[in-house]
Amino acid sequence: MRFTVDAALSVPPFEQLRTQIVQAVREGALAPGTRLSPVRALAQELGVAPGTVARAYRELEAAGIIETNGRAGTFVAMSSDPARRRIEVAAAEFAEQVRAVRMDPEEALTVVTDALRR
Repeated sequence: MRFTVDAALSVPPFEQLRTQIVQAVREGALAPGTRLSPVRALAQELGVAPGTVARAYRELEAAGIIETNGRAGTFVAMSSDPARRRIEVAAAEFAEQVRAVRMDPEEALTVVTDALRR
């Protein structure tokens, strides 16, 4: 899977990468268990600082999209429950939209809670 970063966009490079990985997972282009490129290698390929890739990976790991297994590498998260996996991907996309519109996270949680009560 090839990712790209466009420095001319107003979207920060880490966000561009994070969004592309989420999209690839959602569409099935990156299957559970797929190994992702190491931070330094991907940074060099994209022409960005290693910290840019590391930040994208940290956010993806916090969202449950990827897992880091020390020296073994970084992988698309394995989920034994396909329904949960769909919810995790949807939650990551929702979080992406919340950040994009700069909504307060607590307000976003209220929106979700209200939707679940309906």
